[in-house]
Amino acid sequence: MAVENFADNPQIQKHRWWILVAICLFTFMATLDGSIVNIALPVISRDLVIPMNQAEWVVSIYLIVICALLLLFGKLGDTRGKIRIFKMGSVLFTVGSLLCGFRLGLGFLLVARAIQAVGAAMTMATNSGIITEVFPFNERGRALGMIGSFVALGSIAGPGVGGLILAHLNWGYIFWINVPIGIGAFLLGQKILPKDITVSQQPIDKAGATLFAVMMVALFAGVFIGQEVGFTQPLILGLFGLALVATGFFVRLELRIDHPILALHLFENRRFAISILCAFLIFVANFFFNVIAPFYLENARHLPANYAGYALMTFPIVQVVVAPIAGAVSDRIGPELLTFVGLVLISISQVGYMLANLATPLWVFMFFIGLVGLGNGIFMAPNNSIVMGSVARKDLGVAGGVNALAREMGMIVGISVATTVLFSAMSHYAGHKVTAYLPAHPEIFIAGMRVAFMVSLAICLVASVITGWRVFQRRPKSAA
Repeated sequence: MAVENFADNPQIQKHRWWILVAICLFTFMATLDGSIVNIALPVISRDLVIPMNQAEWVVSIYLIVICALLLLFGKLGDTRGKIRIFKMGSVLFTVGSLLCGFRLGLGFLLVARAIQAVGAAMTMATNSGIITEVFPFNERGRALGMIGSFVALGSIAGPGVGGLILAHLNWGYIFWINVPIGIGAFLLGQKILPKDITVSQQPIDKAGATLFAVMMVALFAGVFIGQEVGFTQPLILGLFGLALVATGFFVRLELRIDHPILALHLFENRRFAISILCAFLIFVANFFFNVIAPFYLENARHLPANYAGYALMTFPIVQVVVAPIAGAVSDRIGPELLTFVGLVLISISQVGYMLANLATPLWVFMFFIGLVGLGNGIFMAPNNSIVMGSVARKDLGVAGGVNALAREMGMIVGISVATTVLFSAMSHYAGHKVTAYLPAHPEIFIAGMRVAFMVSLAICLVASVITGWRVFQRRPKSAA
């Protein structure tokens, strides 16, 4: 069935910025809830009388469920309607947030978090596809830039927002804050979101969706549990083996069927594949910063938590301002060169972090925090435009799902690798195993931080080289 081009509809054109507001609100809340809980874990642990390692599953289950379901909901968006899936997700996310706030034990909280994560996956998988359909080409970069801004704001604002809530209210309110915002965004969406035209009634690749979910759950359960018990335990090796086997069967199945859950042919498109890879790498690098910067500011430099939070907010504030401007510029001059410039700035910021020590003026460190926000703002919106603009309309949902999956996987991998590298390097310099900050030896943390940001710099340079190669490959073709 032919698809209505929403951007050609005058009524939808009139409401397109309100549509963007509704989608950005849910995008912000969904990403915020991946990070806001971290600061509340000690409080949850005490209140529910559970050990800290069990409390950490409140964060882990949210991320695992999202990663397992993004592709499924991206495909459902393409076949059953993106706006329909988005609306259902907004309701589930709001209901899950309400349930999470009731302090009825760990089991109830984990089930509620899983419900919340299902809703978040539904909105994350469809938001970019809706914007790509609703906005005309000459405004699409700016609109996608706004989504990128709210993703960044939600990803890094969690500890600051959570700390403010916990200073005055119990931990249930870090979830309940979503409820009035969710209801308001849902009512706004009911009024202004257009009705879907069913794209097709293709059968859903249930076997592929199941294999992909098994792959994600086994992989990330292995990562999270392995960080607690060690990666050489039989259980962890078994989970990684299961993930590897599921991956093999998944790829084989997707290459053989007519309507796969993941259209692997999309990765034959060099623009799409490079943009997804670079998005993943930059989110890995960003979460090196998210993990290590609070240790540096609060423990090594002895800043109060609220002042450290204000300093860290420089990153998302700069990105929120810059991303829509970068998106608008990319609509005029094309996105490739901007992605390269953004990646170079992010790489420079990693050098600044790597060279920081106990004597570094705080304004210098904050300058590099702002610089990474500037680089991300310049990179994200054009990169999202390339991802969504390089696929056919029928694949927009899958492309949006893959883009969101790269983001979530980058976050998980970044947190895991950053903590592993940081504490391994600190253990090397200390001469014994280190699993926490050593108050009596801040120099050991600084040495570990330097090694961690060297790894982060290497990741950023890989992304920069790949993108730079793409820019210079395209320039001769453009001239021709």
